[in-house]
Amino acid sequence: MRSRIAAAAFAAALLPGSAEAQRAKFDGTWSVEVLTQKGDCGMYRWPVIVERGRARYGGPEDFTVTGSVGADGRVSGAIMRGQERAVVNGRLSGAFGTGTWTTSRGSRSCSGRWNAEKRG
Repeated sequence: MRSRIAAAAFAAALLPGSAEAQRAKFDGTWSVEVLTQKGDCGMYRWPVIVERGRARYGGPEDFTVTGSVGADGRVSGAIMRGQERAVVNGRLSGAFGTGTWTTSRGSRSCSGRWNAEKRG
């Protein structure tokens, strides 16, 4: 009986409905466009790599991307460069995503939206 329960639990963990499999559907390289709506922080486009639900920066510049993508596509993380840090939230769905970001750069603050497209 125990071996059947263990086998069923193991099989359930491998099914596409598991949280790990759901997270894996967002794995890949994403092109993320960051747009400023408030403040003077500019516009950027970065490659972000998602592996097993964890995000990291995929380009040559001196940026750090940390965060996670939940099984439901929910994004939570940060983009950092030196002392600057932007807090990022949003959602991925299929091959696209969108969300918001905020940062404080010394005495001024900025905020805006981001859009993402899966590239691989």
